[in-house]
Amino acid sequence: MLKRISSAWLAALLWIPAAHAQAGKWVNIAPFPEPKEEVMGEAAEGKMYVFAGLVSAPIWLPVGFVYEYDPAANKWSKKKPMALPAHHIACIEYDGKIYVFGGFVAPTSGIPAWVPINNAFEYDPAKDSWKALAPMPVKRGAAVAATVGDKIYVIGGATTAPGETNPAIHPTYPQRVLSTVQEYDPKTNTWRERSPMPTPRNHTAAGVVNGKIYVIGGRIGAAFIGPSSDLNNVEVYDPATDKWGPPLAKMPTARSAMASGVFNGRIYIAGGEWQNATEQTVFRAFEAYDPATNTWSILPPMAIARHGVASAVIGNRFYAVSGDVQSSGTGVAVSTASADAFEFAK
Repeated sequence: MLKRISSAWLAALLWIPAAHAQAGKWVNIAPFPEPKEEVMGEAAEGKMYVFAGLVSAPIWLPVGFVYEYDPAANKWSKKKPMALPAHHIACIEYDGKIYVFGGFVAPTSGIPAWVPINNAFEYDPAKDSWKALAPMPVKRGAAVAATVGDKIYVIGGATTAPGETNPAIHPTYPQRVLSTVQEYDPKTNTWRERSPMPTPRNHTAAGVVNGKIYVIGGRIGAAFIGPSSDLNNVEVYDPATDKWGPPLAKMPTARSAMASGVFNGRIYIAGGEWQNATEQTVFRAFEAYDPATNTWSILPPMAIARHGVASAVIGNRFYAVSGDVQSSGTGVAVSTASADAFEFAK
């Protein structure tokens, strides 16, 4: 275990970009106005939108805010809150609108926990308005969403265990990590089941390149970082054939709760967390996957290590916003207002 930790730490310090990696540098942008963990980001019409947020100490409470970032003005603006505040949502842009799926809410009674939901919403940035959609067939949180063509795919996540009567999950409750893949059609507001992912996982990242969805990292065993194990594997799904391909080159740093984005045919992964019985770790790591060559590159790391980071790609910049500077379970507020952008060389 010491060897794995040391190599990841050394790579973050002594990064050497591969020849095919996109060169660039990190720059600061305006601090995020309301620092939180488990924020989700998405780009639409040249602006970045940050959703959700979680207050984890002393109890888990969803925040449900919405902020807009204007790169031209380097300015944040608060928008209408989420129609249903939830944390660990999945979100993705399609045709200028942002679609939000599932997540967790607080229980109405009992100990603090995560209650998975199946609600789906469309957010229209131009109108700053929300519209309820057909719910997902499965209640889940910590899934990931991706758009290919005119369809949206919601992949993985976590939910209650089969036969469990308690509506919530908790580190001490039975729970189920999902391989579920469901396709949403925005034009007909309908869902259909697709081929399951080979490795059930949650808190994962995804990117679309040439019509295929690459699912990267995440965690297995549980939704909570303590009783789970992190992954570095990469799996690819082809919506055209509804098939998953063979395993691909592994990410250099096993981790979950990362930020991700796609630029020039490569998938970029930033930050994340890892934990075992004696350590709680967050990462500065910034790594790029090239599907064309099935290879990874290590790039200059973020200035501040963190997980639960919102991300988006706009123009030639990869944005990484807010998050927590420590892995979950500290019992204290450790969110940061730090907001950065990796500026790809033109």
